[in-house]
Amino acid sequence: IGMGMTERQGGSDVRANITRAERTGDGSYRLTGHKWFFSAPMCDAHLVLAQAAGGLSCFFLPRMLPDGTRNAVRIVRLKDKLGNRSNASCEVEFEGAHAWLLGDEGRGVPVIIEMVQHTRLDCAIGSAGLIRGAAAQALHHATHRRAFGRRLAEQPLMQNVLADLTLEAEASTALALRLARAFEADAPESERSLGRLATPAIKYWVCKRAPTVVAEALEVLGGNGYVEESALPRVYREAPLNSIWEGSGNVMCLDVLRAARREGAAIEALLAEMALARGADARLDRHMAALAETLAQPDTSEREARRIAGAIAVGLGAALLVRHGST
Repeated sequence: IGMGMTERQGGSDVRANITRAERTGDGSYRLTGHKWFFSAPMCDAHLVLAQAAGGLSCFFLPRMLPDGTRNAVRIVRLKDKLGNRSNASCEVEFEGAHAWLLGDEGRGVPVIIEMVQHTRLDCAIGSAGLIRGAAAQALHHATHRRAFGRRLAEQPLMQNVLADLTLEAEASTALALRLARAFEADAPESERSLGRLATPAIKYWVCKRAPTVVAEALEVLGGNGYVEESALPRVYREAPLNSIWEGSGNVMCLDVLRAARREGAAIEALLAEMALARGADARLDRHMAALAETLAQPDTSEREARRIAGAIAVGLGAALLVRHGST
């Protein structure tokens, strides 16, 4: 199942979408309009946002109709992307395409956000994987490459670089896996509350760190890392994408503020999770105290959203590493 939300005039502002959905006599709908980014057109079906009589609504749009014919979805062109080229993205036009309503008319964003929340987890896991893979490439090269009479991994300044890469890899992996636990089907409500606040924060931070970490890992390999025979050029082109998919950095950080303002249970769940590491490191304790004070303020400016989202992700990642770093 793919998704089709973005239109040329609105981008992330999906409520500005102009694709129309008209109800037919059999209860299905006909969609007329376009999508500027239509992810994975080879999917069997897509979830699509369109304007119905009751407002912006979510629809199930199959690629093939029950009678075996193709739905009226015309691919205008494939996007010529920087990376992620093995996964197609395209522009499409709907020419009376058949679709079926999911949920109620006018409730399109709340319906589709359930899927978006899961794909934001996917983005965090994917970026954590890119970070870990790039760090592994750098560590392997530095372990076996000799220069100036010693292996690179034996040289103090390179050890600092490798330690930073390893810390980024361990922290991003810990954050992604901890977040995944909040998505388990049998997760208690406290976990779901944690997920509502931690998902946009972790998605923002881990995906934002990926290009920087991959670039640093590539530099460890020197010129060998910059040529296509190595794995890292492709990883480098891929790294920025997850920061854009499913909501760019500013969208994620504003979601963090929104969750913090609306859901006190989410703040309580986050602070309770971080408190499990209290007393292990004085610097982390100070960070947690400052974060708790910030989250308690009801009128935080949007200008502070990135700083707060980053503080949540860094604090939670540090707490996880302090607790589990020796196991």
